[in-house]
Amino acid sequence: MAEPTSRGPLGPTDSSRIPRFAGPATFARLPRLDEVDRADIVVAGVPFDAGVSYRPGARFAPAHVRESSRLLRPYHPGLDVSPFEVAQVADAGDIAVNPFDINEALETIEASALDLTADGTRLLTVGGDHTITLPLLRAAKARHGEIALLHFDAHLDTWDTYFGADYTHGTPFRRAVEEGLLDTEAISHLGTRGPLYGKKDLEDDRRFGFGIVTAADVYHQGVVEVIDRVRQRIGDRPLYISIDIDVLDPAHAPGTGTPEAGGITSRELLEILRGLDGLNLIGADVVEVSPPYDHAEITGIAASHVAYDLVSLLAKRHEAGQGGVA
Repeated sequence: MAEPTSRGPLGPTDSSRIPRFAGPATFARLPRLDEVDRADIVVAGVPFDAGVSYRPGARFAPAHVRESSRLLRPYHPGLDVSPFEVAQVADAGDIAVNPFDINEALETIEASALDLTADGTRLLTVGGDHTITLPLLRAAKARHGEIALLHFDAHLDTWDTYFGADYTHGTPFRRAVEEGLLDTEAISHLGTRGPLYGKKDLEDDRRFGFGIVTAADVYHQGVVEVIDRVRQRIGDRPLYISIDIDVLDPAHAPGTGTPEAGGITSRELLEILRGLDGLNLIGADVVEVSPPYDHAEITGIAASHVAYDLVSLLAKRHEAGQGGVA
């Protein structure tokens, strides 16, 4: 384990002393939450996939992403930050939820998120299926008021019900709008593609207030223009980012529940995230990694790097706040 110093936070295990493949698999080999006095940023898993409509397996995502994160290093050159030096980041373990009762699981996730963010700590959650985002948004609303949302996904996830069920991985953002959790002038999907049930899906989504940047838009317009569009829509509002790993093309993320051809690349996703530097990011999640369908950790590695970029953005925001910048 890395040693704490009087100058900064307790960081990851020193890989020059203990090989990356040895020791417990916390995210990026960071200390556990119970090993630090407090944390500025916590990474928590939610092993839950009772809300999926096709492939299961996302309950195994937190452990898989942690294992895939062993190669992450402490300096992020793309964002020019050493996130584990400017903020105390810790792994909070998994939120234990009832795998048989979705309503109880949602209540547990919301209560745990509120507990983990009680002292101004920022939370990055690794799912789990996309059902878990709704209680995370409820907790974020309780902490910050109405929030802006940037939703990376192949799908809209604003459907009404599946088989009469209101709470599934395809319905969280419709529920979030209905519950008044979101600032509907600053909500966007990014990376959508593939067939829909009908044109009404898009009409409903537009009525809720969502802007859409499709995967084709990223291809034709380019990352720089997409970043500009997103930043203009979000402004300085408190921002929550939710990333379904199926926003990536199956070539970059085969291990997911509802894959769709024609997605963005991992390079494009990471560059878009880095283009959000300076926005008022208050929390994020990475969901829908399904390890049973992964190969050679392709999806796990992509998800761990996405999570690392989100932690880095949160750390830079924390550093700016420590320096007196709002």
